[in-house]
Amino acid sequence: MDKLWAPWRMQYIEQIDDSEGEGCIFCSKPGQKNDRENLLLHRSEHAYVLMNLFPYNNGHLLIIPFHHSGDLLDCKPEVLQNCQELLQLSMRVLNAAWQPQGFNIGLNQGRCAGAGIDQHLHYHIVPRWSGDTNFMPLLGETKVISHELGKSWDKLQPLFEEYSRL
Repeated sequence: MDKLWAPWRMQYIEQIDDSEGEGCIFCSKPGQKNDRENLLLHRSEHAYVLMNLFPYNNGHLLIIPFHHSGDLLDCKPEVLQNCQELLQLSMRVLNAAWQPQGFNIGLNQGRCAGAGIDQHLHYHIVPRWSGDTNFMPLLGETKVISHELGKSWDKLQPLFEEYSRL
């Protein structure tokens, strides 16, 4: 088995194990001031859009309700509606920025279902292009992310401002 040494992830991992939300990374991000550093792109009434710090692909975004819960059944209808609106807004922004040919959109509820942060629900939206799964992940078991996160934020954030006014 190949191993990837990534000690910088420990700070991230230590922030996510909080069932009460007091130290939850998803609860703390929207209250902080430095959106670019935090990769926070857009806030709405019940949820916000955050870039994934460890993306599966360029433009991998998270839609996160403000309410701290790990159970979709705890979400009020207006929160679910707002999340759907943010998914559509994110698709429009990603289409304008990078013209993906498709999207993977989903929510993993529970650790056994693949949720890395299982105490706070979050939707994933991952833009996809034909051929984005090439020889690197297949043969080299390595994913190539070709756009630096800060530059991606610089490109996407103004589009969120523009498209959210439409």
